[in-house]
Amino acid sequence: MPISYICGPKLKTMNALWTILMLVCSNIFMTFAWYGHLKLQEMKVSTGWPLILVILFSWGIAFFEYCLTVPANRIGFSGNGGPFNLMQLKVIQEVISLTVFSIIVMFVFKGQPLQWNHFAAFACLVLAVFFVFLK
Repeated sequence: MPISYICGPKLKTMNALWTILMLVCSNIFMTFAWYGHLKLQEMKVSTGWPLILVILFSWGIAFFEYCLTVPANRIGFSGNGGPFNLMQLKVIQEVISLTVFSIIVMFVFKGQPLQWNHFAAFACLVLAVFFVFLK
């Protein structure tokens, strides 16, 4: 029997908060693993690096992403006593991913402005969250 049946809704709320917090943190690592090498190249830090070194560097950062993503999904999954089903976890992950990415791009890659179509896409994501949580 999952522990949430014993402890009730308070535990599910805590699991939801921990899941979202860990997904936010993991997505910070993910964004830097996937795109940080581009900033390093722009700053002339990694210009001479061979591709395999760039890949290994990114994998090193991605390790920490996985150290947060895997437990976040375990804690948040309804089959483990968490509040979210798999579809909800995936939509939450995508919204967090694009939000974190957009914030990092605005502050780290300053030449990439947000445009009206980006805001339209965010509105669609909010609708996706709404629809995935409908009963």
